[in-house]
Amino acid sequence: MSLSARPTVVIVPGLRDHVPDHWQTVLADKIAGARTVPPLEKDRLSRDAQVAALDEVLSGISGPVVLVAHSAGVMTTVHWAQRHRRPVEGALLATPPDFDGPLPDGYPTPDVLRENGWTPTPRTPLPFPSIVAASTNDPLADVGRVADLARAWGSRLVDLGPVGHLNPASGHGAWPRAEEFVRELSQVSSGTSA
Repeated sequence: MSLSARPTVVIVPGLRDHVPDHWQTVLADKIAGARTVPPLEKDRLSRDAQVAALDEVLSGISGPVVLVAHSAGVMTTVHWAQRHRRPVEGALLATPPDFDGPLPDGYPTPDVLRENGWTPTPRTPLPFPSIVAASTNDPLADVGRVADLARAWGSRLVDLGPVGHLNPASGHGAWPRAEEFVRELSQVSSGTSA
């Protein structure tokens, strides 16, 4: 099934390289006209560089937009919303990490995240409708902390159950519910219902 490109879906990945079997990549391939924020070659850990990359993609789109963010892409989206007022129809914010607490070994430390501008995590309401999709066993964030962020952002919280970090490393590729959420956000923005 293919979704319409109205509004344009903008994929906001985390800090990963391009992963062909990641659900965001699969989704981008299914949606005509979808745009993906490209991975950065340098300053990869810089919040400012990530926010600027998202803003650059958005500046090339004239019509309505739905953002689809995963992991650190959620944090990029939230920080972008603090600085920019371009209209956004809605955002799917899947498995946000808890950058305000320590992450597992192999991930940036709290000091590195702070030095690169990621913390503290913004806790003001987002200026657009949003859905936070949370995992009950995400190694990068306790579900209670994610629920607190969803409340602060004014987002609807969806419990996905035990899906890890909702990525190939946790056994997840295609994620059909993402299409449902994109449709819902598109309908909310246009004032229609299914």
